[in-house]
Amino acid sequence: MTPFTAKVIAVIQAIPEGRVMTYGGVARAAGSPRAARQVVRILHSMSQKHKLPWHRVINAKGRVALEDESGSVQKLYLLGEGITFEADGSVNLELFQFMPEPEQEPEDYFLPPLE
Repeated sequence: MTPFTAKVIAVIQAIPEGRVMTYGGVARAAGSPRAARQVVRILHSMSQKHKLPWHRVINAKGRVALEDESGSVQKLYLLGEGITFEADGSVNLELFQFMPEPEQEPEDYFLPPLE
């Protein structure tokens, strides 16, 4: 596992219930602001193994990016955590976006053991 991947996993694990982050926000918090697509790849390949709260990561427009059954499941999970959706289907990022403390380094988050 690369250091960036470990940081992304730690950032995602740190998103509290009832809050969301964008793919770009996760990448930024993990130290690579232009790596939103890498965050998508990591979520896709490692969510189950690391029990990541994948449903708390949405796109920059505040929308669920998945358009299949998984997108419906994601919306249900978010609703279950108290996150509401606007009439256009987006989440109000001003209300629900989690922003890690600027002085907190990703290394300060819980890091899963390397295998």
